[in-house]
Amino acid sequence: MSELEDFHDDLEDLASAEDFLNYFEVPYDEPTVHVNRLHILQRFHDYLDEAENTIPESVIARRAHYKALLEKAYQDFVDSDALTEKVFRVFHMHEAQEVKISVDSLRQQLS
Repeated sequence: MSELEDFHDDLEDLASAEDFLNYFEVPYDEPTVHVNRLHILQRFHDYLDEAENTIPESVIARRAHYKALLEKAYQDFVDSDALTEKVFRVFHMHEAQEVKISVDSLRQQLS
């Protein structure tokens, strides 16, 4: 098995935000992670998606890149909170929506 396959196998075994933070040796505050664990993991996933074309080939560089993205995801919730960061779609559901209604459609409704 290659180093890259080993790395991916290691990642598949990780289940929680704490698992990821420990694996990548990212220091963290337990209460912050406890409150934001799903948000941190989703943000990490989003950052990985955004960086898809820039992820290094070598395992050492890839591991460092993943660690940096995880640190960034974690730090987002140290500096902010889930409501402000709005990682999940549910946080966008009650935002003001711009609706355009034509005058003609109003006339049709009134007639």
